[in-house]
Amino acid sequence: MPDNRSIAEQLILLSRLMEIHGENPFKARSYALAAYEIEKIKQPLSALTLEQIQQIKGIGEAIGKKIQQILHEGQFPLLEKYLAATPAGVLEMLHIKGLGPKKIRVIWKEMGIESIGELLYACHENRLLHHKGFGPKTQENIIQEIQQYLAHQHKWLFAEIEHTAIDILHQLQTFYPKALYVIVGDFRRQCTVIDRLEILTTADLQTLSTHIPHPQTIEPHRLLVQWPPGIPVYMHHSSPSQWGNNVLFTTGSTTFTEALIKTFPEIMNQHFSTEEEWFRAADIAYIPPCLRDDTRWIKQARLHQIPQLIQIQDIKGIIHAHSQWSDGAHSLEEMAKACIQQGFEYLVICDHSQSAFYANGLSTERVKAQHEEIDKLNEQLYPFRIFKGIEADILPDGRLDYPDEVLEQFDIVIASIHSGLKMTEEKAMQRLLRAIAHPSTTILGHPTGRLLLSRNGYPVDHQAIIDACKTHQVIIEINAHPRRLDIDWQWIPLAIEAKVLLSIDPDAHHLDGYQDIRYGVLAAQKGGLTASHNFSSFSKEEIEAYLKKKKSSWR
Repeated sequence: MPDNRSIAEQLILLSRLMEIHGENPFKARSYALAAYEIEKIKQPLSALTLEQIQQIKGIGEAIGKKIQQILHEGQFPLLEKYLAATPAGVLEMLHIKGLGPKKIRVIWKEMGIESIGELLYACHENRLLHHKGFGPKTQENIIQEIQQYLAHQHKWLFAEIEHTAIDILHQLQTFYPKALYVIVGDFRRQCTVIDRLEILTTADLQTLSTHIPHPQTIEPHRLLVQWPPGIPVYMHHSSPSQWGNNVLFTTGSTTFTEALIKTFPEIMNQHFSTEEEWFRAADIAYIPPCLRDDTRWIKQARLHQIPQLIQIQDIKGIIHAHSQWSDGAHSLEEMAKACIQQGFEYLVICDHSQSAFYANGLSTERVKAQHEEIDKLNEQLYPFRIFKGIEADILPDGRLDYPDEVLEQFDIVIASIHSGLKMTEEKAMQRLLRAIAHPSTTILGHPTGRLLLSRNGYPVDHQAIIDACKTHQVIIEINAHPRRLDIDWQWIPLAIEAKVLLSIDPDAHHLDGYQDIRYGVLAAQKGGLTASHNFSSFSKEEIEAYLKKKKSSWR
């Protein structure tokens, strides 16, 4: 039978949900006051009659009957009604310190945000600042609280765990410096989402465990550690003579390693001190760790046809960045000068379009004013160039949200979906295919709208999208924000085979966002992307020539 604390918690939750749904505040508050009084009572409510419960300060007849129903039937229909009407992600926001029902209502009802991950992404885009009650300090506090909350949810983005992984490795090397160490598993394969770290070492695990915090399981060849802040770290022991074998087979996915074993049984009992020795013995090209999810690379390695994967230094310019003209944190001049300082040849500024009211999207008049500023900056900053771009919203019917005469004024148009994300595949494809077919569309932005660990994105037919992009000469974005990484790496080979260009773009809303290019490159490497297939690896002159050719084909 529910105890007093459980009943009070249910009443408090009901009170908060009623506020979130905009119910009468006095009615909502009455449940919270009743919960407060119940928490002070020492005698169990289960030992009281209905009349005695109703006589408790702050309860009364109506709430008393609901409490009795909880006690005797184990049900609370009114609470269940509100729970059913509240998205799970909105409900989860109640766990974020500093987010009360009123703020959550604004986030959900006014901003259209339904998960913590979406909220974190919106904070990084400065979207909260456009709403009453959300200043810069509040937004920063929300970011910190969400990050702390997510750190305990047992899955991490690669970008979130990277520094911790490197720090753990350094600490281990300090504990036992003579041993070999390497991070293997999902991390070494550059997986976008990671639920554990795996480390291979020649160190004696028994000895190492005396230096490690919170060791949980010690076996002859494996040690499990819950490393602060709660990251599971599996440590595997290897002898130096078998180091190469073990690095190889603890790095690859299960499917990949099984395929290797089946393909090369003749060398499975041999010992190799390095991975390179193993590949030489198998007489195949070295397969980079990031490719060891996909078995197709085994065949390519046998043909010695592993591509030269794209590197961070191959990115020549910043494509897809937002300035203070919409929801960015910095001026256009600051964004451009930061590009110059970092050695980039150009910036494609792509502020939000007019339908993105939540992001201070550009009206037709403001587009003209921004273009005038770009012209002046291009004169001042030559030979660096700012290309006139826009992130145009794809409307529910697939149209872009400017008339053609406005779209023609841009050098580059990134077409993206930002609203109405709850769609069937049929609806999503109708919108996407119409937008792709528009002659002004240069790049299809974050094609599925996903936010890793937060939102799955709308369902799409990737092959149909790739085919349409090939037909209409549209580039597919690899959105490099570590919470997006959209299009997913597994579809990159299909795009390459179809000779469809991809573009690693940071979607930067502040200067630090340029660094996200790194995560886009790491994800792109998993799909086998080369610099020649990446639009943001084009030089300024190559970009200009490409755009001139594309525009001449439809004007």
